[in-house]
Amino acid sequence: MAPTPAYALIATDLDGTLLRGDDTVSDRSLAALARVAWAGARHLVVTGRPAPRVRPLLADLGRTGLAVCGQGAQLYDAGTDRLLWSVRLDRELAETALGKIEAEVGQVFAAVDQDGVDGLTLIEPGYRMPHPTLPALRVGRRDDLWSAPISKVLLRHAALSDDELAAVARAVVGSLATVTMSGPGTVELQPSGVTKATGLALAAERLGIGAERAVAFGDMPNDIPMFDWAGHGVAMAGAHAELRAVADEVTLSNEDDGVAVVLERLFPAD
Repeated sequence: MAPTPAYALIATDLDGTLLRGDDTVSDRSLAALARVAWAGARHLVVTGRPAPRVRPLLADLGRTGLAVCGQGAQLYDAGTDRLLWSVRLDRELAETALGKIEAEVGQVFAAVDQDGVDGLTLIEPGYRMPHPTLPALRVGRRDDLWSAPISKVLLRHAALSDDELAAVARAVVGSLATVTMSGPGTVELQPSGVTKATGLALAAERLGIGAERAVAFGDMPNDIPMFDWAGHGVAMAGAHAELRAVADEVTLSNEDDGVAVVLERLFPAD
């Protein structure tokens, strides 16, 4: 009989954390996650990717349970292929927020993730996808981005760094939206008050697991709310300085199986 683990919930970001640069999960990480399952603990993917962009990965991992997607705006059930909960970003508010940002920094290039399990990622002219492996549909003009309900807006600027763009956006957007930075070239606007922590807390409540028994892994500032919520936060080597500052520990990089290193310690083979 497996011993009762100290932690019952393992929450992992994907890009820069569980996934290697080629969008795969290493054999060592898969084996470590198998230890987690054998011990009776649960693994939850908590990602900025929308549900349609997570579905194939969950299938490869053999996951049929919950996943927190879209920076916490979506709670996806892989077993039934449906959203149990979702929050949309009001499109008029999104347009207003974009206008405020552009009034400060000039032209930005935008993309949107549509709501729903089959929602598309639409990109306007000039926008370059930070993850070229993820599918996206280019539209002819910005107005086309608002053709259907959305869960978030993704922003890029030709000259400003991600940190600079995010700082300006937070200063001018106010309560119109939550501003996050989830990776290189990925500054986002999502529904106000929605974070990875709100989505993770909802999933944990459904599973009957308290925050004190959760371990969270991440690499970017959008993981800070998740670290604040969880009992233990683990930053990857090379993680953004803002996340390292609030982490309980720092592990190896995603390329060096940093998630597996910690899980092997928390869930020993014997």
